[in-house]
This record gives sequence, C-alpha cells and structure tokens, in this order.
Amino acid sequence: MKTILVTGGSGFIGTNFIKMCLEQHDCKIVNVDKLTYAVNSNSLLSIVNHPRYSFIHGDITDKEFVVKTIRWQNPDAIVHFAAETHVDRSILDPEVFLKTNTCGTFTLLEALRHHLNTLDGDRAKDFRFLHISTDEVYGALKESGYFTETSQYAPSSPYSASKAAADHFVKAYYTTFGIPTLITHCSNNYGPYQFPEKLIPLMTINALNCKPLPVYGNGKNVRDWIFVEDHCSALWTVLNKGIPGETYNIGGNCEKTNLEVVEAICTIIDELAPSIECKTRASLLTFVTDRLGHDWRYAIDSSKIRQELGWEPTFNFNEGLKRTVAWYLDNPNWIKTCNDSTLSKVK
Repeated sequence: MKTILVTGGSGFIGTNFIKMCLEQHDCKIVNVDKLTYAVNSNSLLSIVNHPRYSFIHGDITDKEFVVKTIRWQNPDAIVHFAAETHVDRSILDPEVFLKTNTCGTFTLLEALRHHLNTLDGDRAKDFRFLHISTDEVYGALKESGYFTETSQYAPSSPYSASKAAADHFVKAYYTTFGIPTLITHCSNNYGPYQFPEKLIPLMTINALNCKPLPVYGNGKNVRDWIFVEDHCSALWTVLNKGIPGETYNIGGNCEKTNLEVVEAICTIIDELAPSIECKTRASLLTFVTDRLGHDWRYAIDSSKIRQELGWEPTFNFNEGLKRTVAWYLDNPNWIKTCNDSTLSKVK
C-alpha cells in the first residue's frame, strides 16, 4: 500500500482529493497543512479517524520540519497543493505568496532531493512529486485560442507570478537533479468545501441571504470551469500514469463569463430556496470597479491528458453547479465556521 503525502490537504481541492483517494483507492494519506485562514477544520471531520488517514500540522516553508516529516513518513509520492491562492489577497500582500508558493515549493524540492538519495533504486525511480499549479501562469487570452502545455508564461498578478516561479523550480529540479516531477495546470475549480472568498461560493452565500452580488467590471471576463471531482480524478490519473518531467493541462472545456456564472447561480437558488425578501436573486447583481490586472480570458486545451492518459471529465457545468449550490444550502454550519469577514469580500 502506497503512502501519499499531501501538502495543503485541508484546503478546497486537497479536501476533495483526500476524500476521493480514501473512498476509491487503496492508499495511505498523510495530510500536512499549516491551517491558514482559508481552511475550515470541519471539512475533513468525517475522516479524522479513518485508519488510512493522518494529519500533521506544519509549514512547508520550515526547512527542518519538512526534512523531518519526509524522512519520518517516507512517502511514495508527494501531491503538492499547499499555496496561497486568492488573487485579491496577492495584490494586497504579495510577500506571503512569494514565501508560501515559491519558497515553500523550493523547500519541498530540496528536502526531497536529499531524501531520494537515501532510497533504493526502485523506490527512488517510482517516486512522484506532483505539483498542482494554475492556468493563470500563462497570463490572459484574447477572444480565441487556448493555453497548451507549451504556452509562454506571462503571469499578471503576484499570485500567478509566485506559481510560475514555483513551476520553474519544479522543472529545473527535474532537469538538473532528475527529481521525478509532474506539473498540472488546471482551469477554475468549483464544488463543495470551497472557501467563501471565491466567486461561486461567495455569490451562492450572498444570494441565499439576499445580499448584493458584486461583479467586477462588466462581468464579461471569461473562465473555463471544471467540477472539483473531475479535477481530482485527473490528478490521480497524472500521478499514476504521467511521465516524469511532463506538464499536463486540465480543463473542463466549459467557458463562461463571470456574469453567466452568477446568473446561473441566481436561477438555481431561486428554484431551490425561493425568498419573499428578494423576488429574484438576479436583482441583487451589482457591478463594481474592476480588479487590478484582471485577466480577460482563460481557456485550457486539455487534449494531451485526454489523448495520452485517457482522462475525461464527467460532469457538465449545469449538473456540477446545481450540486455545488445544493451542497452550500445543505451545509449552513460549515459556512458559519468560516471567517465571517470573508463573506463580504469581492471576487
């Protein structure tokens, strides 16, 4: 039975990935997480006593902690989610993004480089370091075209710049030291357990409570959306079938403007939770000043992972969004345990 060390496993995608692994695959999971503001401790409450799950509280920028943890746990793979991810926060405080996203990734790579030298040939050869990155490292697209694995990097925000720098370290450690690395770039995720500062949960919670729905600019910025369970299945596929040194783009082939997403949320909530206070949730839409450096469009070409590794998404957007909105409606206690100050923030 393989042991997978997951960094940042208490976050949105990490939570869904860990639950999928324990439910669908025969492996041990070690979750290493700093437990920052964006983590809700209730997300993994149902598995804290699972016999194949363990949790370690720690910071990936702490070299001594990382070295000891890797040596102690002796994993067969590392799946690296841990990161600061909110673009708005990166504009307000870029340094923490540099430290966690770039320096944290470097610290992991350095510790792993020395650890692999202690393993026998087969274990070292079979080891995998999967770095979860973002499509935002590529910058913005115009009206047409798609990001591919060979697209030029052109990050626009401190967040995407910190992830781009981390990507380059991962690639350099494969080329220079032979560390068996894999990189994935994914489009916008949505689904259960996403922290309420992101677009879909924020709009869902505000609409449910008949609060304003703030949309940047004219709402015409385009994103490619993927349901988080599809992303997690793609990550498992890359971890087990991907070729070391390669990058794989993961997309849902589902482009929507921000305005289209918010309007779809309004329609679903009007259906699932009608309100006397606000006849239609769409009436709550409010356009606000656009974000600095707001990329116009992201869209992923995921043909490589589909053709070479055989992965395909299974959820269409309408189905996934309805499941997501319904989850937030069914889990008010989870929402209450999030930091209340985030519920009024604009995404």
